[in-house]
Amino acid sequence: MTKSAEEGEGRREVTSYCDWMSKQPPELHNIPLFNLAIPGSHDSMSYDLDINSSIIEPDRLKPFSNIYCVRKIVRKWAITQEENVTKQLDAGVRYLDLRIARKPNDTNPTRLYFYHGLYTQTDVETVLKDINEWAEKHPKEILILALSHFKGFDDATIHNHLINFIKTLFGAKLVPRKATPTLKSCWDQGRNVIVSYDHRVHQHPEIWSKITYYYGNSMDPTKVETTLDQNLKRARPSGSFFVCGLNLTLPEDAGALCYVLRLCDSLANVIRRSLPKLLQWVKEQAEKTQINIVASDLATTDDFVPTIVKLNISRYVKA
Repeated sequence: MTKSAEEGEGRREVTSYCDWMSKQPPELHNIPLFNLAIPGSHDSMSYDLDINSSIIEPDRLKPFSNIYCVRKIVRKWAITQEENVTKQLDAGVRYLDLRIARKPNDTNPTRLYFYHGLYTQTDVETVLKDINEWAEKHPKEILILALSHFKGFDDATIHNHLINFIKTLFGAKLVPRKATPTLKSCWDQGRNVIVSYDHRVHQHPEIWSKITYYYGNSMDPTKVETTLDQNLKRARPSGSFFVCGLNLTLPEDAGALCYVLRLCDSLANVIRRSLPKLLQWVKEQAEKTQINIVASDLATTDDFVPTIVKLNISRYVKA
């Protein structure tokens, strides 16, 4: 996806958010990535959900996995992204929310998938290879991969297999977790992949621990804003990555039926109606407090990436 944006009179114009990090002015090169505004996608692999998959969540619908129309409803209300990972990266997304699971009774004990309500069609190793290929073609773009959940992982063996695969695949591109990365330090060292692994099993210097993710836990954008505002005031970390999640969340109780029974609606449509308001909140919030990673549903929507990237110019670059 190609877009145009003016970064200030007399400054170089960003003509494609595919390489927006490499186009940033010198004022941003030595600022810790913890302090930069970075666009991300929530449930990044949900565009790939398999209608033939068994239902993983919510628990109350698992017994109805054999009913096609139930799976179809789950899928319609679980898809939060419309473009594949490569197109998300092309659009300027630099943080990927990757929730991983192992299918029970899979004949391949180390074959893994992503999930959100249903399993994905594409396995984890295939997607990570695609991400690695993109990172090689864009060496000055820093990618942050947040791996989490690990549903169906019975023991440390699967974790160790996945971590070793990651270390082998990305190799010298991995930014070590004790670093305080900046754009310049990553460029100078030839490293452009940060992997966060949300499980206590890992003890690898190349792998980062869990990145704090704040979200509103509501379908009401006003409640999302209020909760995020409270969290950022009370518990925003310093000297580490953190995520401000703009994503909407379906209720875990029967209240979800108020949404999923809207036959002519979908989560994507609800998000489209809510995202402009949430982006306006981000711009106002960035004037009051530090914003780091901002993750959104429908992250390839035209206004999302430019809005987040421009926060860096308004904060750090004098006109």
